[in-house]
Amino acid sequence: MSVPDAARALGGTEQPNAARMYDYFLGGSHNFAADRAAAEGLLSVAPDARDNARENRAFLRRVIGYLLDQGVRQFLDLGSGIPTAGNVHEIAHARDPGARVVYVDVEPIAVETSRRLLAGQPNAEIVHADLREPGSVRGQATLLDPAEPIAVLAISVLHFVPDADDPRRILGEYLAPLVSGSHLALSHVVVDQAPPPESADGLAVYARTATPVTLRDSRQVTAFFHGHPLVDPGLVPVSHWRADGSPDPSAIFGAVAKVQYE
Repeated sequence: MSVPDAARALGGTEQPNAARMYDYFLGGSHNFAADRAAAEGLLSVAPDARDNARENRAFLRRVIGYLLDQGVRQFLDLGSGIPTAGNVHEIAHARDPGARVVYVDVEPIAVETSRRLLAGQPNAEIVHADLREPGSVRGQATLLDPAEPIAVLAISVLHFVPDADDPRRILGEYLAPLVSGSHLALSHVVVDQAPPPESADGLAVYARTATPVTLRDSRQVTAFFHGHPLVDPGLVPVSHWRADGSPDPSAIFGAVAKVQYE
């Protein structure tokens, strides 16, 4: 059974999903008509959405390179969606095939597709779990050694977690058991001033998907790091995080913190 056929057998292809919309923005093929229609609808009101997705992926590449330079060889990717070309395990394994990567997602189609894409990868796996349940995630992520540093990645996922679910508390539960030398890397849509009118139209597009968006300001996003120090340059547009040149600022901000205890 092909990946599309397997996905259709699971159902749910009629409602657009942010993970598959992201795949579409990145030029991937693991998306369906509803996802493409929603993505094009977003582009009609937010023309920079595709550029933001690509800048976010470039940010991920630079983050993984930085973490490898710090000696990190274990990665827990929360809300990973579909690991299309250029994702964590490909970046890490290009430098160290022994690096271990655990992807986490709750959406059945993303999980099934990921399992097929990761077949034959002994050091990469997908865990079918809700990132809002850290205990369940840790219990299934047996590929990772908790005695060694782990990088927790929350790349463009927390704006899909509403305030009612308390994403700061959730991240705190992931960070609490980590050993010193671990890291947290995240990116998030940031709105520090009154959002422009087109933001409401963009939010309306996502409200019709399975994954509505919650906007937050930089203060709220910084709080997700629980006081662990941010590495330079701190929380900045992902297009500016350790990037060459001076690209236009992205609406998505990113940062990396090193987990250390007094």
